[in-house]
Amino acid sequence: MPRLGLAAFRNRIVFHLVFIALALATLALAVALLNEERQRNAQRYEQTFEKSLAEVVAQLRHPSGQLALMNPEPPQVDAGWVAPLVLPFGAIDFDDATKAQRAIEMAGCGLQYPGGASLCAAVGSNAYAGGFVYLVASLDAPPLVSREHGALDLTALHRVSVTVKLGSATQHWLAPVEMRDAQRGQLPGFIVAGAANHGTLPGKARPARDFRGWVWREGPCLTPDEACLRRTTISLRVPVEAFREALFRPGGPQWPPAELARTGLRLALLGPGDTTLFDSATPGAQPPLTLARLSTGLAPGETLRITRGNHVVALLQGAEDTAARPSPWLTALIQQLPAPGMPRTLTAQDAVTTPAGRFDVTLTGDLQGLDRSLSASAARLAWPVGAMLAAIGLAWLIIELGVIRRVAMLTQRAAALSHQLQQPGRDAPGTLDVAGLRGRDELGILAGTLADLLQHARDSLRREQLRAEREHDQWHAVGHEIMSPLQSLMLLHAAADDPSRRYVQRMQQAVKVLYGQASPSEALAAATLAIARLDLDAFLRGVAENAAYAGIADVAYAQAAEPCWVQADEYPLEDAITHVLTNADRYRLPGTPITLALRVEGELAAVDIHNQGPLIPDDQLARIFDYGVSDAEPEDGQRRGQGLFVAKTYLAKMGGRIAARNMADGVVFEIGLRRA
Repeated sequence: MPRLGLAAFRNRIVFHLVFIALALATLALAVALLNEERQRNAQRYEQTFEKSLAEVVAQLRHPSGQLALMNPEPPQVDAGWVAPLVLPFGAIDFDDATKAQRAIEMAGCGLQYPGGASLCAAVGSNAYAGGFVYLVASLDAPPLVSREHGALDLTALHRVSVTVKLGSATQHWLAPVEMRDAQRGQLPGFIVAGAANHGTLPGKARPARDFRGWVWREGPCLTPDEACLRRTTISLRVPVEAFREALFRPGGPQWPPAELARTGLRLALLGPGDTTLFDSATPGAQPPLTLARLSTGLAPGETLRITRGNHVVALLQGAEDTAARPSPWLTALIQQLPAPGMPRTLTAQDAVTTPAGRFDVTLTGDLQGLDRSLSASAARLAWPVGAMLAAIGLAWLIIELGVIRRVAMLTQRAAALSHQLQQPGRDAPGTLDVAGLRGRDELGILAGTLADLLQHARDSLRREQLRAEREHDQWHAVGHEIMSPLQSLMLLHAAADDPSRRYVQRMQQAVKVLYGQASPSEALAAATLAIARLDLDAFLRGVAENAAYAGIADVAYAQAAEPCWVQADEYPLEDAITHVLTNADRYRLPGTPITLALRVEGELAAVDIHNQGPLIPDDQLARIFDYGVSDAEPEDGQRRGQGLFVAKTYLAKMGGRIAARNMADGVVFEIGLRRA
């Protein structure tokens, strides 16, 4: 296989470079778009970063936000108890339903219960407003059964039960409803012994002087088909002795009191028959706004830090989008993209002033969060880019395996064939192997056509070589046929002074010059025989009688009982049998005869020529009739192995056959002819 130069692979290299450039261009386009989107996201984020902090600060400056700032610590009470919050107001005007509800809505301190009820338990931010806890509840209630003045049995009435728990100390109030009119009523508070006493007041009970409460019913009936439910608001001011003691401690009033986080409250609205219309211990209540809920408004990578002096009130971070998971390798790629002038982090600060003091708010934005968000979104869009690259790869694979690889194989095999043809002494073209290249496409047709043309050239050359060989053997055969009568003429003109001898010698010399220049098979195949009816019995008698004149002695033939007519040409048949007799004479034992026997087998007449002598090897029984096959050495320059070939050829043209077989004492040549 010759080594091909670079020029032979130039088109293939160009083809590969084009596909590589196309794949790289697709990747470069995707990366450029990704970087451009990253820079746009960063610019938008810088523009909206200050606005994000302003929105957070505006939320914190609202009373609900101030409530979250002033109550950053979680309550330390058991489940079922409500911890009071510190309001951003000095106190609640609990005597006015509208003002109380407005304050509660603005502060957002109400717990939202299933069914639409709400409860706010809070203390004022002003220490000099007194040690009170404000309870404002709102719910849908039926008409309230009022208490008559002096009644101690409350089981058939509506009343409010309030319990305050501080550590191991517990204080209970029972406030029956005393309606002044259809829409407004008072709730006097009585101290009771235990939480289980919900239906009876102690004898000579007097209401607590600092316990104040009101009930209001508003609007039309909410359910006209049932009892008239109306929106009912309960507003209470409950005194707590521990809070009052905090106001008069040495060193000045301590507010909010340290015991606030451990204080638990429970409020219940009871109806006739100890039915419960509302209970603050009902599970499922939604708490008011807390600082932790501010993290939901932060973007991924943002950090909100709220401090009060040196104390960190809250440290919140934006949550990652769990629905869109960023790809690690894509995130690393985005972070390696060039971003001139784009800062890695952004920081903005502001302050919020509340009754409890000043709170500093710092918002820090990390652009790596944007990179992760972009990675998550780009991961979903990576499929089209992957599909484009897969399509490019598939197109390259189809063209490479279907066209380029087959062209390369054809080129290499053609180069190998060309190399073989250029070798010295090469007289025939090699074979162009197109196995696996043929097909119905253009390349398959081209490869098949080239292979067919080369095979046609090989066949033509082979036919020419065979024709030349046949011409050569023809001259051999003609020379052989001519030399036999010339030998007879030489015997007739044996005298040295015979003038004809000279011309016979010249004829022999001319035949020797032509000898070996043509194929005997071609010469004999071109010969025309005059096939006619021939009495084979009479013909064999003549051959046996004249054999001595051809130098073959002692040939015997047993005459047949009747004539045997066959299809043959007398003279070629005589030459064929003479060649067989000559071959038998050469190998028979001295003093033994050669016998001719005629027998009839159906449509064939067979002549058996038997001589006693050495047997023919079994592997040579069929080959002895081929041209040039003989174990005898050349005699007088004459080649051996032509007589039996001539005999077989003449018999074949007459429709006959010849074969040899070994016998116990010698060899039999069987000649078969068609009967006429």
